[in-house]
Formats: sequence, structure tokens, C-alpha cells
Amino acid sequence: MKTTISNFNSWIICPKPNPQTALRLFCFPYAGGSSLIYRTWPDSLPTNVEVCAIELPGRGRQINLPPFNKIQPLVDAIASHIQPYLDKPFAFFGHSMGGLVSFELARLLRNKYSISPVHLFVSGRRAPQIPNSKPPIHNLPEPAFIEELRHLNGTPKTVLENAELMQLFLPILRADFAVLETYVYIPESLLECPITAFGGLKDLEVSCNELQAWQNQTKGAFSLHTFPGDHFFLHSDQNLVLENLAKYLQYQLPA
Repeated sequence: MKTTISNFNSWIICPKPNPQTALRLFCFPYAGGSSLIYRTWPDSLPTNVEVCAIELPGRGRQINLPPFNKIQPLVDAIASHIQPYLDKPFAFFGHSMGGLVSFELARLLRNKYSISPVHLFVSGRRAPQIPNSKPPIHNLPEPAFIEELRHLNGTPKTVLENAELMQLFLPILRADFAVLETYVYIPESLLECPITAFGGLKDLEVSCNELQAWQNQTKGAFSLHTFPGDHFFLHSDQNLVLENLAKYLQYQLPA
């Protein structure tokens, strides 16, 4: 029986469902982001790759669910919803917070189900073994928290200046930053799958050395690609990102 993801549950959003797909690419959003980030990606990737965006609680179809503020319960929840759909080769792509979540999910799937992605793409996120050198922001008073968001350049100015919208977004953003800022890395055996790291040359949040350190998380091949933009090069350099991603996915497709 062919597995179709699109209508199964609110956790997995498939912009162009393809039950005959050869490979599924699960995409994980950055802090505050939703599945909408990836809605146009199927247009630029091989037709036999099915893009499956993870919708986290608190946004999109999951807007009525409370967001998670710790990584382990979040990863456990994703695993329970995604596991039935790993009957075909699959890869993970995660940007920023999504990179960390996809890494921990890959470890959980290996430990619990003995299955692994064929490739892990981590974007705009330092390697997990490198501790956060900045003070946490998720529990800052509202004005200071909003100022930090402005500095990160990921929240549109129109949203930051709309008090009503911000009241909707703030609990999600605080929870997502708490996921990142309370994360504690626990050493485990290395992943078997190749890891490719993507970074922005103007990203003040993540250095090239911090991206290169992902090499220490796999027994497989490692590669690093940088793009001209800042932390959100995922948007500013989207065509270049997808071009590189398509090349790697082509290698992973079954013959």
C-alpha cells in the first residue's frame, strides 16, 4: 500500500503530495517559523522527491496546540507522527532551530527504530556540541525580547510593529528560543548518514568554524556550503540553496 502523508495529520504538510515518490525530504522550520517556509520548494527539487514540511504546535494547522519549550518532548512527538512514513528513503533539512531538532530526531529514530535518514542537511545552525556563548533571551521582558528579535532580522518589521500580531507570535517565539537555550548536548555514537552544512557568509549568529564542527557528528561524508546572505540566507539565497540541495538529493535517489 502506498503511504500518502498529506491528509494524515496536522504535523506533516506536503505542498505537492506524491504517493509514488522515491525519497521524502522532511523540512524543519526555524524559531517562530511554520511549514509555509517550504511551500514552494517542490518546484525547484527533483520531481521524485516529496517535500514534507513539519508543522510545529502553535502555528498553521496546529495553531491551537501549545508550543513545546524543551527539545526532547518535541522530538518524541515528531517521531511518533513521522515514523509511519519512513517506509521510503528519506532525508532531513532543518534551518537554525530546525537543524538542531532534525539532528536530535535522527538520533532518536536510530536509537528507537534502527532507521536513519539517507542525508542530514543542517542550515544556519552551529554543531550541537558547541555550547551557546550568549545569554538566553527567551525569558527577557517583552521590550527587550522584541529588540533581540529585531536584531536577529528574522521577524518582518511589519509584524514587530504590530502589537496585536506580536501578542500571537511572542508565546511561540519564546517557546522556540527556550527549546534552543535549554538544550544540553549528550554525546552518543556518531550518525552513519552524510551531513551537509549550509551557512551564510554574513551570518553573525553562526561562524564557519561552528558549521564545520558538524563534521564531528558523522561517520559518513561531510560537506560545507556557504551563501552570500545573513542568518536568513535561506530566503535571500533560496535559489542557490535549492540548487545545491537538488544536486545532493539526486545522488541519494534510488537508481
